[in-house]
Amino acid sequence: MSITPLTAPAPRLLRLPAVLDRVGLGRSRVYELIAEGRFPTPVKLSERAIAWPSDEVDAWITERIATRDAEAM
Repeated sequence: MSITPLTAPAPRLLRLPAVLDRVGLGRSRVYELIAEGRFPTPVKLSERAIAWPSDEVDAWITERIATRDAEAM
C-alpha cells in the first residue's frame, strides 16, 4: 500500500464575481488596485472575457493577512 502525498489543488481561473466575493472588495476598487500594481492582473481568456488565477488571488489575500499580523507586533 502506497501513500500519496497531499498536493494543493490546481489553480483555477476566477471570473470577476468570484474574485469580488473572495476578496470582499467592489469592482471599482479591484480595478484601482490593479492600476496601482497592488492586485494581480487578469488573464485574457477571449476577446471579451478575463479571469484571475486563483493562486494569485489567494496569495494576495495571504499577503494582506501577513501585513496585518506584522503591523500588530
